[in-house]
Amino acid sequence: MSPAAPHDPYAALRLPDFRRLITARVLFTAATQIQGVVVGWQIFKLTNDPLALGLIGLAEAIPSITVSLYAGHVADSVRRKKIIVPTVAVLFLCAATLLWLSLPAQRALLLGGHLYVEMLHATFVWPLYLVLFVSGIARGFLGPALFSFMPQLLPDRALLPNAVTWNSTTWQAASVVGAATGGALLTLGLDVAYGVDVVLEGLALVLFITIASRELPPIEGERLTLGESIMSGTKFIFGNQIVLAALSLDLFAVLFGGAVALLPIFASKEMLNVGPAGLGYMRAAPAVGTALMAVWLTFSPLRKGAGRKLLWAVAGFGAATIGFALSHNIYLSLLMLFLTGVFDSVSVIVRSTLIHTYTPEYMKGRVSAVNNIFIGSSNEIGAFESGAAAKVLGTASSVIFGGLMTLGVVAFTAWRAPKLRGLEMGAGKKPAPDLPEPEPAQSQRT
Repeated sequence: MSPAAPHDPYAALRLPDFRRLITARVLFTAATQIQGVVVGWQIFKLTNDPLALGLIGLAEAIPSITVSLYAGHVADSVRRKKIIVPTVAVLFLCAATLLWLSLPAQRALLLGGHLYVEMLHATFVWPLYLVLFVSGIARGFLGPALFSFMPQLLPDRALLPNAVTWNSTTWQAASVVGAATGGALLTLGLDVAYGVDVVLEGLALVLFITIASRELPPIEGERLTLGESIMSGTKFIFGNQIVLAALSLDLFAVLFGGAVALLPIFASKEMLNVGPAGLGYMRAAPAVGTALMAVWLTFSPLRKGAGRKLLWAVAGFGAATIGFALSHNIYLSLLMLFLTGVFDSVSVIVRSTLIHTYTPEYMKGRVSAVNNIFIGSSNEIGAFESGAAAKVLGTASSVIFGGLMTLGVVAFTAWRAPKLRGLEMGAGKKPAPDLPEPEPAQSQRT
């Protein structure tokens, strides 16, 4: 019996197209993080209203959720690069529009005076929401296409766990750089910050264009109607206790436990008084934790007890969120945010590995669309929930409430999903033994 091959932590990075994809995602992610920091700060300064911060998330979530299931069908019916490039181009144009909108706003704000602020609130804030709405549509289509395109760049499915981990690690590293950079750029002006956002998204678009296109995987089964094809991803996920439980954990943790949307309030004079630079550090802190944990998991993959570790990690996320809300010291606050990222990294990698490994290639667009509704859009809906709760309960109380809800969800999931508690992801073990047979796929492709 031959000894097992040594683990190569850089295996996926040795593939040129995978490196291009990762680099493009790093640039794109850094740009969107910069944009998120700047838009949140800009709208809060114009409105001084926690609910206005929540509406940022809602403006992106509604269109993203609306198109997600159809976008998943399209991702399994059209070459995925044909979706990625146009949607990134739309997002590039949205960034350019935010830059253009910031220019007259900067000039007006320099004049000062309450009258100008009121005028800008009426004429400038709602165009920002409109741009975010359009970007939400584009992201709804981009998510399933990117998710299902990445595995096509791998010649061997054995590389998938390594690729998923590098995908998460580089994404989080870009989030760190983007969030911190966004806060620093705010000190130079909105137009400078949005200008950097536009440049980075333009470079990402060029890189996405250079990646070679891939044929869609062979279809299996009979042709489905459009409605059956759209719903097949939902049936696939809801037919498996482990995958559904893992998705639900992430969904409710992000929905109730996320404090990111309220960070401009925590950075304000009324609370931690750290200004835009401090806001950038706070936005970066969770991503630092996630990136470091993802690097650790790259070299020390999860083996035994993955399900129990996942439950403890989400519970830790909720506890750290409560700790952040109770903190009155910026360094303790940064530590708590860092820990939320550490714990969140475990959940992200376990969930992504499960879905990538056990979803047939020809269904990944549709399954990813459901995942996007569960996880991707829950970030934006969670932002709205946080803003609305802060308006009613107060900022700190709303974050404490969210952390307590997260702990409750963990306890309920541990009770109702025993297969998740027993999840193992060691070599030779299947973490999802009860996955249903996949539905047949749409047969007409472009």
